Amino acid sequence: MKIAISGKGGVGKTTIMALVAEELRREGNEVLIIDADTSPHMAQTIGIEDPGRIVPISEMKSLLVERAGKVEGSPFYNINPQVDDILSRYMVEAGGIKLMVLGAIETGEQGCACAENTVLKRMLTKLLLSPSQVVLLDMEAGVEHLGRGTIAGVDHLLTVVIPTRSSIRTALKVKKLAGDVGIKSVYFVGNRVVDREDEEFLIEGLGIRPIAFFPETPAIGKAERRGLPVTSQLETVRIQVKELLAALS
Repeated sequence: MKIAISGKGGVGKTTIMALVAEELRREGNEVLIIDADTSPHMAQTIGIEDPGRIVPISEMKSLLVERAGKVEGSPFYNINPQVDDILSRYMVEAGGIKLMVLGAIETGEQGCACAENTVLKRMLTKLLLSPSQVVLLDMEAGVEHLGRGTIAGVDHLLTVVIPTRSSIRTALKVKKLAGDVGIKSVYFVGNRVVDREDEEFLIEGLGIRPIAFFPETPAIGKAERRGLPVTSQLETVRIQVKELLAALS
């Protein structure tokens, strides 16, 4: 199964994805997270020590040019790059969860991550998974990845939304663009919900009930500030995580 997560910046998608990964691991699944956010934080979130040692694909310039097949002097990339060995060569592991980082844009005017996203798209289409293997993609905030069709090969797209009008607008746009690229299984996930009024606000704005409502959880924020993995706080929202996964089965 391949699950991607998206949403407006700051809505908590990385946190929810990490908690989902931990629950899947506890259920006996092999879990790989691909952090495809241009500002990656998943390593810290799942408790990988010294995340600076991870070499993201975006820094492998010669590999990307070779695999994505950019023609000298041309703006186009090969849409069918060889990626068989990348997963095994560039993964790290923490607590039974594997992680690969696509990488970040580190300097101004660096341009789009075209080669990185071409390689990622190819990975997703080539991955053949057993029932106990799950790939989770933490996508960049917003909707640009859908414009590039990067996640067209996923089975499910989760869109995290908090009780604000701007978050709802982004979530609805994500759903529309997901439909345009052929992703049929798109779900909303409510986060930072305080009370019933927040739930009703999301239901009315989205036009459908999210598959789970994650409450405002101070313990998760405190764990992050203390440098603890967010996955250590799964029990505080395990009911909601199980509801989310049940909706995908």
